[in-house]
Amino acid sequence: MSAIWLLKTEPDTFSIDDLRACPDGTSGWDGVRNYQARNRLRDEMCKGDTVLIYHSSCPQPAIVGEACVVSDPYPDPSQFDADSAGFDSRSSHDNPRWYQVDIRYVCSYAQPLLLKKLRQDEEFTHMELVLRPRLSVQKVAEREFQRIQQLCQPEDTSP
Repeated sequence: MSAIWLLKTEPDTFSIDDLRACPDGTSGWDGVRNYQARNRLRDEMCKGDTVLIYHSSCPQPAIVGEACVVSDPYPDPSQFDADSAGFDSRSSHDNPRWYQVDIRYVCSYAQPLLLKKLRQDEEFTHMELVLRPRLSVQKVAEREFQRIQQLCQPEDTSP
């Protein structure tokens, strides 16, 4: 059985619409620079896993749609590029510190699930997004995912 993840992004940097606009609706999910998030991405995330896209650091933080993981984890190339904001001088090709996966757009939600509404629903009391809102790669329980799908109707399923 595949896992369900929530990936946080700032919509003014890379939104679900940006993902949808990528060739084949697919992009590398790069720039993860937190060790716990990296470990989950590198050690637990698998091709075929479901992803919820969460827009953070914006006026109305919300779960806005879905994607799926379409690659195995691999070293994030930005860590080796001195001109990149993700550059890490401590990383080497022989010993990379940071990883990414490729994800593909699945759908946007007609009704994004706002964080304030999520916090009011008893089903999400133990959700990582409520308990540890700053972590950029979070696990989502199957029952939480089912409730999210009840609350949010997919809007579009084509890139």
